[in-house]
Amino acid sequence: MCPPTIEPQNRTGYSKFLLLGLSDDPEMQPLLFGLFLFMYLVTMLGNLLIILAVISDSHLHTPMYFFLCNLSLADISFSTTTVPKMLVNLQTSSKSITYSGCLTQVTFCFLFACLDSLLLAVMAYDRLVAICKPLHYLVIMNPRTCCLMVLLSFFFSFLGSQLHYLMVSQLTFCADVEIPHFFCDPSQLLNLACSDTSTSNILIYFVGTIFGGVPLLGILFSYYKIVSSILRVPSSDSKYKAFSTCGSHLLVVCLFYGTGLGVYLSSTVSSSLRKNAMAAVMYTVVTPMLNPFIYSLRNRDIKNALWRMINK
Repeated sequence: MCPPTIEPQNRTGYSKFLLLGLSDDPEMQPLLFGLFLFMYLVTMLGNLLIILAVISDSHLHTPMYFFLCNLSLADISFSTTTVPKMLVNLQTSSKSITYSGCLTQVTFCFLFACLDSLLLAVMAYDRLVAICKPLHYLVIMNPRTCCLMVLLSFFFSFLGSQLHYLMVSQLTFCADVEIPHFFCDPSQLLNLACSDTSTSNILIYFVGTIFGGVPLLGILFSYYKIVSSILRVPSSDSKYKAFSTCGSHLLVVCLFYGTGLGVYLSSTVSSSLRKNAMAAVMYTVVTPMLNPFIYSLRNRDIKNALWRMINK
């Protein structure tokens, strides 16, 4: 229910929401602007280099690097959904975002977060086939199958994002909507809505569990099969080589799901909404920034491709 002194406004007639950001301290604004601008530029540069390296080097035209290229594209899009608006608000000392802009953020944030999750599951399956069925790898992971897996990942992510859009667009808000976050987080919008949100709460958490939990189960199952297969290999060198092909992917999975779980736990333990927003920085900004470094520093093929591209 809304406070008795505030009349609910029609959701289609409301023009602006306020994103309170990470801090109200004016002295912190330039520091936050510089920090997030730096992280955003590093994210863009790192992921673009990965994409260019994969496209330009014929040695990297394999299923694993095809999926990595799509993951980098998803990471660029994920960061671009939230960070530029935050930078504009920090630079102009404005906290406003339009209702349509807020719905756009809700839609694309879920789209690219879900796409990240599904692509990581697809990459885990790719490693499973490469290690457990090496002789049939190129037959199973043919170009048509790889493209179909990426398209299906995008389709299911798009479906989930549209469900989020429909649920949030049905909410009614009071006169002043102050979101204690740096982007339009659906859970915060549900807390601030004046209309009944019980059904929307159940649906959003159900959809989030399905699109986050099912890919995670797929990843865990893939690595269970991979570890079982590697342990049967007698040679220690062969074991190390097999594990090394999974190292970068496993680190990215731990980073993505670890930060996501950390945000969830911080929201249940901490009552400070600003602290929850700071925790969300980890998976919306830091994770997409670190992914290219993890893959390039631990992967000789990527490093060689980058050097060849730079030296051209």
